[in-house]
Amino acid sequence: MTALLELTDTLSMAGQIQPADVAQLAAAGYETIICNRPDDEEPHQPSMDSIEEACAEAGVTFVRYPVNALTFPGDDLAAMDDAMNSGKKTLAYCRSGARSTNLWVATLAGEERQAAAVRAQQLGIPLSFVMQLG
Repeated sequence: MTALLELTDTLSMAGQIQPADVAQLAAAGYETIICNRPDDEEPHQPSMDSIEEACAEAGVTFVRYPVNALTFPGDDLAAMDDAMNSGKKTLAYCRSGARSTNLWVATLAGEERQAAAVRAQQLGIPLSFVMQLG
């Protein structure tokens, strides 16, 4: 399984996961998995449908919110805020984890956003997407 990086006590991010990883994530207490990666971004990546099916089998909520550089931050940032900052143990993934981290920072404002940006920098995650928002 790809490495997980903890952003908060309840939110982690990762690069691409596999359907087989979902049962292990559920056993580790993850209640929600968010996909921020569009299908067919790279050859042979698992589809959102395959991850969603594995989530259904494991009793994990699956959230589709794919974005790329052209569509960031997507059309419903409030929904992403609800999913990422719900207090439930959540994993957000994309190709490398950077987009998911940028989305998390984008869901926050003021001092919370500043603290999130510091956390992202501590983890070595570039905030190039958030910087476009101003």
